[in-house]
Amino acid sequence: MSAGVETVTFRPSGPLRGRLRVPGDKSITQRALLIGAVCDGPLEIVEPVWAGDPLATAGMVSALGVAVDGLARRERRVVVHGVGLRGLHAPGRPLDAGNSGTGMRLLAGLLAGQRGRFVIDGDRYLRARPMGRIVVPLRAMGARLDARDDQFAPLAIEGGALRAIRYEPPVASAQVKSCLLLAGLLADGETVVVEPAGSRDHTERMLAAAGAPLACRGSEIAVRGAERLRLDRIVVPGDLSSAAFLVAAALLVPGSRLVIANVGLNPTRLGFCQAVRRMGGRLEWTVTRTDGGEPRGDLEVWASALHGTTVPARETPSLIDEVTLIALLGCFAEGETVVEGVADLRAKETDRLAAIVDILTGLGGKAEAGGDVLRVCSAPLRGGALSSRGDHRLALLGAVAGLACPAGVSVSGFGAAAVSFPGFTDSLAEVLSS
Repeated sequence: MSAGVETVTFRPSGPLRGRLRVPGDKSITQRALLIGAVCDGPLEIVEPVWAGDPLATAGMVSALGVAVDGLARRERRVVVHGVGLRGLHAPGRPLDAGNSGTGMRLLAGLLAGQRGRFVIDGDRYLRARPMGRIVVPLRAMGARLDARDDQFAPLAIEGGALRAIRYEPPVASAQVKSCLLLAGLLADGETVVVEPAGSRDHTERMLAAAGAPLACRGSEIAVRGAERLRLDRIVVPGDLSSAAFLVAAALLVPGSRLVIANVGLNPTRLGFCQAVRRMGGRLEWTVTRTDGGEPRGDLEVWASALHGTTVPARETPSLIDEVTLIALLGCFAEGETVVEGVADLRAKETDRLAAIVDILTGLGGKAEAGGDVLRVCSAPLRGGALSSRGDHRLALLGAVAGLACPAGVSVSGFGAAAVSFPGFTDSLAEVLSS
């Protein structure tokens, strides 16, 4: 690895070996901050990840009148002093979600039932992401909510009384589902979200642990209006989506054998691991304990010869953050790799679907996207240069590609990787020198 201003070059450096941990799960960290804010009493969060998105969410929580002990020093243990389900206070200035779609969408659900007027804004990337998918159902619940062109941030919310609804999102989305479940805690009646396909269920698990009146009935998740939540402690596991980049690198670099310890093994997040196994990847995982409803354990991966696979649309929500890696592995796999149901990637930090195709073809690969389908054909990459486009997944994609390409890969804008994996280059150096 070599670095310049905002540019890092990754080159083949021998096998990845050893045992390491990855940063805490940012999805769980952000949910703990938000749910802890509306609990009755304090919530201790152990091993949160202080990446860009959780820091933005913690800043919004603080601005709403919730004390977060240990935040200023970004400690490994923080305490969120919850103010109750209806105790958030309008700060009189816009809340800054930064680049966090999770923070903006989930917080909008909580604020819809509070007293006062709230504005949530974000950076230029977040302002380009579609918020209509929460605006429509929140308005159906009686929320007074304005958005730019009815679709984009900033969001202006005039909190008030909410009514329960039954809603089926047109696209499976854990963020939309979570937004509506959080609003449902403040609504009169039972709010039901019907999932078109399974998505990650961290919110449901955390709400259940906090005593929320929640029920899961097949594809339906229902919640009733609540009086209070109580949750004393959450230990955040390592982020499986971050671990996936090291898994992919170990699969591709000959001679690698890597153990990633204490990583979250939530079944709704295992799509990438299952797809890798179908591709012939040697990958094993073991659940060693469960904290707050979240299983955790170790992943072990060996360098492997791969073959193509098809990921059907029903499975894609469970690996939506790892499609970049499935596509990269497909370049080195025998035959064709197909991922269906990928249209939602166009609404990430950038048009991630188009970017995957541009990046892989630019490095010498064969990839194309049409409609809702991504196709990658076997064509080992030669290397080159790419821009992260401000997207942390693309920055890390370039890093992994560089380890497997003969000429290496230079990634401009690699700083975006800190959104989900702060210290990636240090972690990589640790296992390359083992």
